[in-house]
Amino acid sequence: MTNATSGDQYIGRRAVDPHGSKIGSVGQVYLNDETGQPDWVTVNTGLFGTRENFVPLRGSRIDGDDLVLPFEKDVVKDSPEIPDVSHLDPDEEQALYAYYERYLGVDRAEYEQTTTSANDRRRRTGRGESYDSSGPNTDDAMTRSEEKLRVGTEKVEAGRARLRKYVVTEQQSVQVPVSREEVRIEREPITDAKRGDALSGADITEEEHEVVLHEERPVVATEAVPVERVRLGTEAVTEQQTVSGEVRKEQVELDDATTVNRGGTTANRNR
Repeated sequence: MTNATSGDQYIGRRAVDPHGSKIGSVGQVYLNDETGQPDWVTVNTGLFGTRENFVPLRGSRIDGDDLVLPFEKDVVKDSPEIPDVSHLDPDEEQALYAYYERYLGVDRAEYEQTTTSANDRRRRTGRGESYDSSGPNTDDAMTRSEEKLRVGTEKVEAGRARLRKYVVTEQQSVQVPVSREEVRIEREPITDAKRGDALSGADITEEEHEVVLHEERPVVATEAVPVERVRLGTEAVTEQQTVSGEVRKEQVELDDATTVNRGGTTANRNR
């Protein structure tokens, strides 16, 4: 765990709160012109890091690849919005001091002494215009940077589906075999074996015989039987969507003091 002495050592680091939860990534670093030390950074927050929030480096530390800030994520995201991050005027500066000093536990005078007390004592390093690379420790080249879109996905609720069963009534026709009894007359001749039964009664009489007839009738009843199991399932369907956003990039141009205009033409003088 250490603190960086160069602004470049902060750029691009992951900014986290004291518990290690990600807040965003460091975008720009502001140096104190008197001490040359970094005292403010901007942290890219919001969807795809589209917003830059100013955060003081007081009380922060570098832990591996992370910049651990002494503030919770909501504190940083709710900090005063600075419309133009390339410039911090005195009123905006004082508003930031007044906001963050509540969470640092120091008064404004002490805080300003340990960071910076005026807008003209600060210069910016990192992305954007006016990167001051001059100094005794710089080499003969400058670094040109540009932003790239970082595209990710998040899972959100798109809708809900539910299974519901209900009862419907329909007519069904089924063929059912039924039987019934019908009367038929059976005649048989008198044989010696049956002669006694035939002569057991009177010779000539009037008689009646009754037979009970039966028939089957269809009987309809219902019973509930399980026929299938139904459940809800999900499947992932991938499709291509196009997202767009604004990105910035640095351009390098030559500012040559040896260029002079002679007779309407431009020439370079070699020294």
